[in-house]
Amino acid sequence: MHGPWPPARRDGVLWPGPGAPASAPTLLALAGAAIVAALTVPLDRPGVGWLVTAIAGTAALIVARIVPGRPGIPPLVQRPQKKGTPDRYVWAVATVALLAVGTIRSADWLFALCVLTGTVTGAIAISSGRSLRAIAVAYLSVPVATVRSLPWISRGLSRVRSSSSGSPVRILGTAVVSIVLLAVFGALFASADAAFARVFEAAIPDIRGDVVARWIFVGGFTFLLLAGAAFLRAAPPSVGKLDRTEGRKVGWLEWAVPLGLLVLLFAAFVAIQLTVLFGGVRYVVETDGLTYAEYARGGFWQLCAVTVLTLVVLAGAARWAPRRTPADRVLLRTVLGSLAALTLVIVASALHRMNVYTDTYGLTRLRLLVACCEAWFGVVLAMVLIAGIRIRAPWLPRVAIAAGVLALLGLAVANPDRMIAENNVSRFERTQRIDMAYLAGLSPDAVPALAEIADEEKRRCLVWAINDRMSPDDWRGWNLGRQTAREILGTSKPGQDCWELIHRP
Repeated sequence: MHGPWPPARRDGVLWPGPGAPASAPTLLALAGAAIVAALTVPLDRPGVGWLVTAIAGTAALIVARIVPGRPGIPPLVQRPQKKGTPDRYVWAVATVALLAVGTIRSADWLFALCVLTGTVTGAIAISSGRSLRAIAVAYLSVPVATVRSLPWISRGLSRVRSSSSGSPVRILGTAVVSIVLLAVFGALFASADAAFARVFEAAIPDIRGDVVARWIFVGGFTFLLLAGAAFLRAAPPSVGKLDRTEGRKVGWLEWAVPLGLLVLLFAAFVAIQLTVLFGGVRYVVETDGLTYAEYARGGFWQLCAVTVLTLVVLAGAARWAPRRTPADRVLLRTVLGSLAALTLVIVASALHRMNVYTDTYGLTRLRLLVACCEAWFGVVLAMVLIAGIRIRAPWLPRVAIAAGVLALLGLAVANPDRMIAENNVSRFERTQRIDMAYLAGLSPDAVPALAEIADEEKRRCLVWAINDRMSPDDWRGWNLGRQTAREILGTSKPGQDCWELIHRP
């Protein structure tokens, strides 16, 4: 009678859910955002519609939070719930900024990374935890909240129907009257002015069976996703225990000896790598049987794996190593600091290998992306060294994720496909070698750089190949990168034997 009661299973995360059904403003806001998404999101390409949907979804969640519903039965035991950290607004802005990348860049791979990262920043924006475990729980709670939000939404709809008889009929009648009025007067205005007719036709989608099916899918998915987010905002799970960064402690012998030996191994490797870093090209050339490809490609991925595993080891040691006495803290700082510092040198070695490989064979998307990831690992390791001053650093997980988000946004601003094209065009001027098949597969973002190739036949074939893949955009799929490419390309025509030239082995 005095619920909601916590679940019978006590695993440290109590999630009783909201005590009151979803309010009418919440339902209307979620439905409005779902309609906006159904009408604006272009599923097949980046475009401005993604930004419009992100803004509509953020506004819907704000309305759902600031407009409370009618109170339900008060619980017998009041449990204080966190309202969220003050930086949640920054994470919300970061989510919108990540989805806004689709408005300026046409590279599908870059926008896909931004969308995936946006799911992480969105989960952080609606969560209250600070530790990495709490953030992971919040991220994994979104699909669970989506399922749990269905009865919450259903109870809200039942309360709206019972509060005013005949409200669904009035809502349906209002929608029908609005559509009829807009259609009649819109058609009259369109017949009266040609400019308005073009805008009106562009704004009104072509209603076909596949279009309606897409509306239902996108609108339904968006509504469920936003309902789960609103459910989390209304009643987030209690993650206070997950924010504790210290676990069961072990003796110094159990952690210091293995990590000390690991430090010695890292020191031996770094001592050899210093020869490579300062030897440069001469070292690679003079080493018997060593080529650029074997030197750079053969070790880069292993060094990336070493960096990731080292971060895991550092996190485990910071959690389980004792720090009660001054001697414990000195030992912890010495071992972990040495390991982090040596790993920074390994990061520098990995980046040096990739730089040598890129200078020799050219820049690609994969090489650029993994180099950025390795640089981000280096930033995280520098943060670990800073955190070692006070040992305890609850800010580290969120700041590390924020650094990754800023790096991705910076990459989007730098226009990676254009950077790749410029690098390969510059190599072509020096070596007269160019990978036509790879450059022809770049996005329209690369067109301004490809248009600078001195060889007229290669330039014409490359820009034609990119232009041939671009389909027309409506306003939902408008994109600055594709618009700029169209202005440069104009009506480009293929040269002779372009297919053979592009795909020549």
